[in-house]
Amino acid sequence: MQRRSVAACAAAWAFVAATSPLLAQGLPDDPLQRRCWLDHTAERTVVDLREPTAVRFSNLKHGYTVRSPVWVEFGVRGRGVIPAGNPHDKAGHHHLLVDTPLPVAHRDKIPFSSTHVHFGKGQTGTSLELAPGPHTLRLLFADHDHRPYFVFSREITIHVVAARGGPAPVIDPARFAETCAAWYQDTVSTPRPPGKDVYAKNLRSGESVSSPFVLSLGVMGLGVAPAGSKTKDSGHFAYGVSTRAGVPVLRQELSDGRTEALVELPRGDYQIELQFLGNDGSVLLRSAPMQVNVVRQSP
Repeated sequence: MQRRSVAACAAAWAFVAATSPLLAQGLPDDPLQRRCWLDHTAERTVVDLREPTAVRFSNLKHGYTVRSPVWVEFGVRGRGVIPAGNPHDKAGHHHLLVDTPLPVAHRDKIPFSSTHVHFGKGQTGTSLELAPGPHTLRLLFADHDHRPYFVFSREITIHVVAARGGPAPVIDPARFAETCAAWYQDTVSTPRPPGKDVYAKNLRSGESVSSPFVLSLGVMGLGVAPAGSKTKDSGHFAYGVSTRAGVPVLRQELSDGRTEALVELPRGDYQIELQFLGNDGSVLLRSAPMQVNVVRQSP
């Protein structure tokens, strides 16, 4: 983890607090929804180092029941993201296989089709229109020339039950476990508002976590690329952590195009601010401070 002095952190992040939006997305106001959301915090933030390089769906799991359009978020560990057409030994871009198996000729270019969806601009998520019924999804990571790396996710099946626009699932306290699952799956698969934004995929302001934890990052309206890249409309992530009193603790810049960070902090109350930096280091996007409580620390 890249750490900087308190003075350097203060200089780098003081202007963020002055110009950030006032509020980050917080926990649901409804007590049942809040309880349901917090029941899933640990699974969203858990550290998984079983494979040094892996791709996964950040928000969806096998068996989820959702409405269309479906928000699909991409996670990658051990590599950075870079738009197609830019050779890079340690970075690539995502492809989504919809109702189709892995390519048999694994070194051939991934075709362009309705079942082989390319994200060559370095995107971290997408809104997907799907007909009612079961659908299989798998992520496949590939190089600048759309040739697969040996990096792909487990295939998952999701069930589309209806189009959005009708009543959303509601949590019934008499059937909490069942209805919480329906509400949660609908919530995490709801498309994000349009426009440019940098955000944490797996955390909302006010959550409590165990340290170390994974911070999964997303961007809307721009693509991800390592620092120094000449690709248009792209940049890379950075985040800063300070105490609730505003004392800087650490700053990390994911200059290699990574979209996930492993964060290790002592027990206490913190605020996390996100930035999306241009390839020249300029600030393109910034988030509002997100309040996080570290309740325990692994030995």
